Amino acid sequence: MFQSIGKWLKYTLAHTQARLVLILTVSVFMIILAVSLTSYYTSKSVLQEELSEPQHQMLQISMKYIDDLIRESDKIAVQVAVNDYIYDFLTSENQNSVANISTLYRLLSTWISNSKYINSIYVYDVERGSFISLPQGYSSSRLTFVDSEWTSIADEFGDDMMIIRKRHVPEGAGNKGSELTLFRKIMIQGRLRGVVAVNLRDAELFAKLNPPALSQLDSMRYIVDQHNNILYSVSNSEFKPEAVRQALHELKEDRFGDFFHEGRKLLVNQIESPLTGWKYVSIVSQDSLLAQSKKVRDTVLYVSVAALALGLLTILYVNSAAFRPVRRLKQLFSAYDGRATSPDRIDLEKLAGELLSNHAHLSQLIRETISDAASKFLYDIHSGHMSGRREIREKWRRYFAEWTDAPVTVAVLSIDRYDSWSRRFPASDHSLLKFALANIMAELHEPEWRVACADFGADRMAILLQPRSGETRPPLVEAIETVSRLLKFSVSAGVSMPQSEVCRLKQAMLEAENALTYRLYKGYGQLVPFQDVSSHEVTDMQPQEDGVRELMTAVETGDGERAIVLLGRIIGDIRSHYWYPSEALALLQALLERLKGICPESDGSEGDPAGRLGTLYIEDIEAELSSLISALADRYRRLIGSKDFLMCQRMIEFMEQHLGDPIGIPEIAESTGISSSLASQLFKQETNETIYNYLTRLRMERASELLVKTDRKISDIAQMVGYQHENSFIRSFRKFKDITPGKYRDMMRTRIDALFE
Repeated sequence: MFQSIGKWLKYTLAHTQARLVLILTVSVFMIILAVSLTSYYTSKSVLQEELSEPQHQMLQISMKYIDDLIRESDKIAVQVAVNDYIYDFLTSENQNSVANISTLYRLLSTWISNSKYINSIYVYDVERGSFISLPQGYSSSRLTFVDSEWTSIADEFGDDMMIIRKRHVPEGAGNKGSELTLFRKIMIQGRLRGVVAVNLRDAELFAKLNPPALSQLDSMRYIVDQHNNILYSVSNSEFKPEAVRQALHELKEDRFGDFFHEGRKLLVNQIESPLTGWKYVSIVSQDSLLAQSKKVRDTVLYVSVAALALGLLTILYVNSAAFRPVRRLKQLFSAYDGRATSPDRIDLEKLAGELLSNHAHLSQLIRETISDAASKFLYDIHSGHMSGRREIREKWRRYFAEWTDAPVTVAVLSIDRYDSWSRRFPASDHSLLKFALANIMAELHEPEWRVACADFGADRMAILLQPRSGETRPPLVEAIETVSRLLKFSVSAGVSMPQSEVCRLKQAMLEAENALTYRLYKGYGQLVPFQDVSSHEVTDMQPQEDGVRELMTAVETGDGERAIVLLGRIIGDIRSHYWYPSEALALLQALLERLKGICPESDGSEGDPAGRLGTLYIEDIEAELSSLISALADRYRRLIGSKDFLMCQRMIEFMEQHLGDPIGIPEIAESTGISSSLASQLFKQETNETIYNYLTRLRMERASELLVKTDRKISDIAQMVGYQHENSFIRSFRKFKDITPGKYRDMMRTRIDALFE
């Protein structure tokens, strides 16, 4: 039976319209249910607030009135404590002097008669155990004093000067004592010598604690001391004392709240007196107030259940109508005995076969292309084409459906000595070799790791890894060694920190690429975890602009030996101060560009020697630069005495000094005193480059520097490098850099920021 119900639900929910109706029905049901519960609890909260506020105010009025009376009584107790006759009574040797006792008796009588809230006053000598009181008089011992059971209060004062307690009055004391007494210490020379006991009249003290003026509500008021003993209560209905104890237990420190007691829903308010520490409690029955709210809640709830039932009936109808063709197909298939020649049956069978075949073909295509889609996903994140968190999560769930929520690690692989590698293998084999590299990585990490590879172009490849079990360190070192052994070339890798959030894949890629740059110091075939270099701090990175300028001067003057020494000094400074690889590579790349700029045989292509410094070890960079410097110095040494060369140098100096001026070939030729045609001929002969191209390249290099190092507007930079119109500058910049000035600035600053994070 349960299997039949399960199949029915499966077939029913497989229909789009049935699912839509079910979603709408459940949504409407939940909305109505939420409205019913919200309206009930909102009205309940409003009623409680409205009912609680007057109760709270009335409790405050009663508390203030009672606290004021107790303060007045305490003032009388203070007057008693500091009275000179009381001092004589406590300190004199002849304590029962008739004159002193008579005076004290008259004083106590005066104080009592002046207050309608005081029943009697006792003064107790702690050291001698004697009493003076009104109306009892003098008693030399507490054994003969009827109402002396409270004398142990002297040990309970602590740092307090006043205590007010409800106590038991023994038989015989009658109305001379009181169940509610205010006790105050009498201190003489820092010692406790006596206690004043002011017995209060309960009825007069609590007369203002009347029940709330809400005749239709059952209400009750209590005063409870610090030990949860009920001092006083007044009620217009039957309440048991257990109700107030339960209320205080459930309310704790809250100002008001509700609770159930003996089937009744009660609302309780409480305030605490800062003077006495008593709690003033008001309890009100709220059943009648909430009756209408409950009725509204139940009515709306019934409506929501009816809406749900109506939705289920609609689903049944939709299911019946939608699956009618399916039932017909089932009848046709069940009636087919293999020999029937019904054209309807034959067409149906062909159609079903074609649908199944197409479905299988599409499934195969999806399985084959899912890896390409995953690679494209990683490439888009790396290139910045995908940055929205929602888009990233949606495509992650689509392309990485089998992956879990476990942390992922990104490794960025780079082919060492990429220029040499590119010349070593034919261009047609490059893609095949990188495909083999990706296969080796995948094979060595399966089956303990999930792997996705993405080609980032040129020398770069990214590997996304996620453990299938408890593995935490992928075997990348073994994979790098295997690549070197099987493919006969080495790769280096940077590894990011594990990331548990897919939206931080870009951060992981930047971490891996930053770690990879440390190949500059560590050499080839190395695995560099980001956590090993994330704390790298440069001790004292010195600017090298003067050293580079001096090196270029040495090259252009033909002093090759000095130029090699200066290069060694620059490389040594980078090593000794352990520069950030990005900063070191930027300096060395700038030096290379300046050397290539004065090399007439160089066309600026990526295939030139040392054209990709980012894939080289620092020793190889030094060797490549040294070779280039030696060749250039030899050439300039041969040309140093040539008149044509000197004229070209004068033209170059003029161009460098007037980059911001609107100069052209006539002005440059005039600076050397020759014609424009002769100047163009000599410049092409000596530098293998036209004057116009050389001037434009100088301007673009200066503009690139200004774009990265300053925040000036593009129009201002255009004028600073000799362009009167911004559009002309943008066209020239795009021609030389294959990118617009604005995008170049954003790209370079983003790259610099990412490397320093």
